[in-house]
Amino acid sequence: MAASSSDIVVRARGVTRRFGEIVAVEGLDLDVRRGEVFGLVGPDGAGKTTTLRMLCGLLEPDEGEIEVAGCDVRRQRERVREDLGYMAQRGGIYDDLTVEENVRFYADLYGIPARAREERMSDLLRLTRLEPFRRRRAHQLSGGMRQKLALVCALVHRPQILLLDEPTTGIDPISRQDFWALVAELRKGGMTIIFATAYLDEAERATRLGLMYRGRLLRCASADVLRRGFSGQGCEVLTPERARARGVLRQTAGVVEVEPFGAALRVFFDPALTSPEVLRRALEAEGIPEVTVRPLAPSLEDVFIALIRQHERADRGKGGGDRVGH
Repeated sequence: MAASSSDIVVRARGVTRRFGEIVAVEGLDLDVRRGEVFGLVGPDGAGKTTTLRMLCGLLEPDEGEIEVAGCDVRRQRERVREDLGYMAQRGGIYDDLTVEENVRFYADLYGIPARAREERMSDLLRLTRLEPFRRRRAHQLSGGMRQKLALVCALVHRPQILLLDEPTTGIDPISRQDFWALVAELRKGGMTIIFATAYLDEAERATRLGLMYRGRLLRCASADVLRRGFSGQGCEVLTPERARARGVLRQTAGVVEVEPFGAALRVFFDPALTSPEVLRRALEAEGIPEVTVRPLAPSLEDVFIALIRQHERADRGKGGGDRVGH
């Protein structure tokens, strides 16, 4: 069911951002609904960070319009920042300050009165289990604790919308788990959360995903919908002559991608041009022995790789120029 306009708290239309000759984000159309956990997913250079920085007003788009909580980001930047919390990749934490000094600094930036500041800080430090470390300097914290402190600083002014730019990069698995448990608690309280990540396992935590590559939003849907959309477009091929089979399949009309996976080959194809039965016959015609073809339940990684390959071929066909995201 389509969301009503009142449910949409972030809206981007035709947004493009260039750095010189490099197109970092191109023609972005995006709606994020109230209460969603929305994941921007893609490799380094996909345009995720540039997108988040435009959403919070730190960068202006060269083309297009962005609205956050009903406000035009270009014209009402200060109002938008009241509604947004932004946690940058490096967290924005000051190493020489203690935990509580960092939080007070950000509270002062947002003009939060002293009494409310102390109450909010205590609540957030308890939520993140940083209360025992409030007088520890930030440079003495572990990577996971630093990320929690950055989250506290982003939340101290009680924003409606939280932007997280690759928040768990470089921290250990247990700290990653703790961090996402905190995010789940925030969502229960009604907060809208938009996060950027290159980790597809983290992407599964989103209610809806935007798959980005080379500055473009390739597809936008829930993980289940994305997988179902590719469920009839892939198969696994087993044969003792896997390398030769891969060569044959890559030359077969309609095949999008062929990748080794354990003892099998994972094959994605255009169902309008071919089918698993046609692929089996093509292999047998080339003398490939003992061919078994079976249906494939695609992973999110399979879907993303197949989408990337499709767009790479489309770019080559168009003679696409420089396009590198940030």
